[in-house]
Amino acid sequence: MRAGRCLGEPGALLAIISGPSGVGKDTIIEVLRSRHPDPARDFVVTCTTREQRRYEVDGQSYHFLGAEAFAALREHGALLEASEVHGNWYGTPRDQVIEALATGRDAILKIDVQGARAIRQLVPDALLIFLVPPSLDELYDRLAARRTESPAELRRRYEDAALELARQDDYDHVVVNATGDVVGTAQRIDAILREEHELHPDRRVAV
Repeated sequence: MRAGRCLGEPGALLAIISGPSGVGKDTIIEVLRSRHPDPARDFVVTCTTREQRRYEVDGQSYHFLGAEAFAALREHGALLEASEVHGNWYGTPRDQVIEALATGRDAILKIDVQGARAIRQLVPDALLIFLVPPSLDELYDRLAARRTESPAELRRRYEDAALELARQDDYDHVVVNATGDVVGTAQRIDAILREEHELHPDRRVAV
């Protein structure tokens, strides 16, 4: 462990739920919170410079920040990782992750593929779960249906998704988020998290 790093309590997980844009990460996180509530889980809220959508809640969906405020967090080392995706910045608050692990709770991160790769390099013991759509065509339909991107942005996200899906082998688990089976997908992820605790009850994650 490098000097100055936080060593989590035994058994506490740093778990990443990742996947391409439009695969359903936000929805799965909400189902895990509501249908599988666990006081030993802390769902870390990502910081972003992306504009807030009408149905999103600041501080719950994301921490929505201006470019200068986000840059200040990066400069002061307040983000565990930060990456630019689709022209916007996303980053994981370091203090929330450390607080969760230090008190024996799982830190659950909703994060993009670039961020997941950065976390794995920084924290080799992190658990990486990759959400994938049944097909690229269905992913495109989901992106189009939410009507939050321009045609050019929609095409860019679709093309990026094709590249991101090629990174599946970088993950510990790959879970298909079948259309209409959000609850089933959340159940599979919940089972993965519980199985990790059973298999590695003494694992201590250093951040």
